Amino acid sequence: MLSESGSSAPPGTIPVTLTVNGQERQLQVAPWTTLLDLLREELDLTGTKKGCDHGQCGACTVIVDGKRINSCLALAVQKDGAHVTTIEGLSTGTLHPVQAAFVEHDAFQCGYCTPGQIMSAVALIEEGRARSREEIREHMSGNICRCGAYTNIVDAVEDVLKNKATGGANRTFREAAE
Repeated sequence: MLSESGSSAPPGTIPVTLTVNGQERQLQVAPWTTLLDLLREELDLTGTKKGCDHGQCGACTVIVDGKRINSCLALAVQKDGAHVTTIEGLSTGTLHPVQAAFVEHDAFQCGYCTPGQIMSAVALIEEGRARSREEIREHMSGNICRCGAYTNIVDAVEDVLKNKATGGANRTFREAAE
């Protein structure tokens, strides 16, 4: 069996096929490799961050088959056949509406937690679970921001929800200025 690089599969590895950001990847994976480590170390998708490595901070949040997960808690072999979206796969040339709202609302400071925050926000909007500021806060509570940008993060998510509900009629300040 060949690995993605074309070399022979290392002993003790398991074949795994993932669709990552729309691209099918056939890989040989050690059984103990987390999805986070696979994304960062094997696929060079370093936007997904390693924070606590215990599922407590949310920096590693990715979307798998439409649901947000902490990729540090998922073994890559468990996700065989899954569709994975990372922060790198969100936009296609222009910013995703959640990314644009984070910029508009200055919803980041150091930026370390931002990819996980954005991925979590995208998923909770798609899940239809956030209808109020309180619900946004509750559903984003698994994503830690050590800099304290929570108010701006909630503002950004709320802005995207309002724009989605009105079909984009509530343009951001920056869009209105253009």
